[in-house]
Amino acid sequence: MKKRKIPMRKDLLTNTMMPKKELVRIVIDKDKNVSVDPTGKKSGRGAYVSLIPEKIAEAQKDRVLEKSLGAKVPPQFYEDLYAYVDHQKARKELFGENYRAK
Repeated sequence: MKKRKIPMRKDLLTNTMMPKKELVRIVIDKDKNVSVDPTGKKSGRGAYVSLIPEKIAEAQKDRVLEKSLGAKVPPQFYEDLYAYVDHQKARKELFGENYRAK
């Protein structure tokens, strides 16, 4: 049986290539609204970050998302992103490696 190709994306926080399903997409739309895209299908410019909650504070300090997306990211978004990433990491640990974020 032929192996399926695993889509890879670059993680902004660790600067490494990782499988797409292990990352979460951050998207900015044409109205400059920044949001988490759990489905990976929202329209707009996207950037991928890993499910490592500790890296979110570093990203806020270094303004990684602002540089990548080209817009100001409000501090409340970083808090929401941290909560989302922490929750997804906990679910992945609870349900195992075959868990897929929805």
